[in-house]
Amino acid sequence: MEYIVLAIPVFFLLIGLELLFGKLKKTSWYRFNDAITNISCGIGQQVLGVFLKVAVFIGYVWIFEHLRLFTIPVNLFTIFILFVGVDFFYYWFHRLAHEISILWGSHIVHHQSEEYNLTVALRQGWVQSAFSWVFYIPLAFMGFDPFVFLAVSAFQTLYQFWIHTRAIGKLPKVVEYIFNTPSHHRVHHGINPKYLDKNHGGTLILFDRMFGTFQEEEEEVVYGITSQAKSWNPLWLNFAYWIDLLKLVSKGRNLKDKWQILTKPPGWKPDYLGGVEKPGEVKPETFQKFDVQIPEKVNYYVLFQYVILIAAASAFLFFESHFGWIVKSVVVLYLIITIVSLGGLLEKKQWAWKMELPRLIFPVIAAILFTRKESFFSSITFTAEIPSFYVIFLILGVISFALISILWINAFRNIFKTPDLSIK
Repeated sequence: MEYIVLAIPVFFLLIGLELLFGKLKKTSWYRFNDAITNISCGIGQQVLGVFLKVAVFIGYVWIFEHLRLFTIPVNLFTIFILFVGVDFFYYWFHRLAHEISILWGSHIVHHQSEEYNLTVALRQGWVQSAFSWVFYIPLAFMGFDPFVFLAVSAFQTLYQFWIHTRAIGKLPKVVEYIFNTPSHHRVHHGINPKYLDKNHGGTLILFDRMFGTFQEEEEEVVYGITSQAKSWNPLWLNFAYWIDLLKLVSKGRNLKDKWQILTKPPGWKPDYLGGVEKPGEVKPETFQKFDVQIPEKVNYYVLFQYVILIAAASAFLFFESHFGWIVKSVVVLYLIITIVSLGGLLEKKQWAWKMELPRLIFPVIAAILFTRKESFFSSITFTAEIPSFYVIFLILGVISFALISILWINAFRNIFKTPDLSIK
């Protein structure tokens, strides 16, 4: 059962309520470009997870079936023990992802937003699970059922959605002492020196208290990362850190230095490359957030595209088991291209404007081919028959959407006249 996919409507309902609450309170918790980028990163993580989760789950299952020490029965007590175990190993992955540079590259995306609201919870690194799953291997060796592990892990992830908010202050002391709360997690996202690398817990805050990484929320939090990402392009945001890290490794004079660049905390460099980068003090009133000013009408276009994109991505995730692997790959690639293109529009990149026409035409061609019995798509799209009424409705919808979007984006041609070939 895909609990996270089923929760998507609830996520957006709560985001809407937080937006409304913020408007009524006249807060500045949301910026359109930042929130859209958060959602883009979440879409990318979920659709790429269609491939990653299979490999990760197979690894856990293989260990459980061949190397487990015990067969642990499934009951309320063992589920509780598994929950504590999942949270314990999550703590150690999360902590080490902040303390080891190469792991930080898989997690940095979640911290790049310079705002703090519920959309930040959706902002996840695309390949983080390829690193994090290794930390849960002891649970497979112990003999915890793979499907129960998946369910508990999903609920542990779902819990962490609501703590990404400024709308909730400190809760009663007993809750704050045991559980991870919005107050504790705001600290975790802070770049104030006293807040860096603190409060790594998932559901529980007890492990931070036990292992010396707990910090109470005191001064106002400044959000983001110490070296600003300065981009709305989700592809760049996911891999820029690793690109810079590999460039730094190439400058290392010996294997020891190269290894330490990968495994020391982020910001570590040998003395001949400048030495350790120490974060400076930051204040909310002087901190300059990254922003790109674009006409509001472009934002409306991007918003329209995202309404369709979220619906399409959600449908794909819900029905992905009906698709063959080739079609899954095509759909995922198209969704990634879409969020990259829309991210480029938010930065007023000319290459993004040029990408829109072929991006919008492609689903029309795919939809037409889908109807042809002799087509490549008809033999591999679904494992079950689709009623012809839905097929016709889908094609008409795709064509209408493409025509409206092409006419709309063409009206912006003067805005994107200045060439900018950078991928960021």
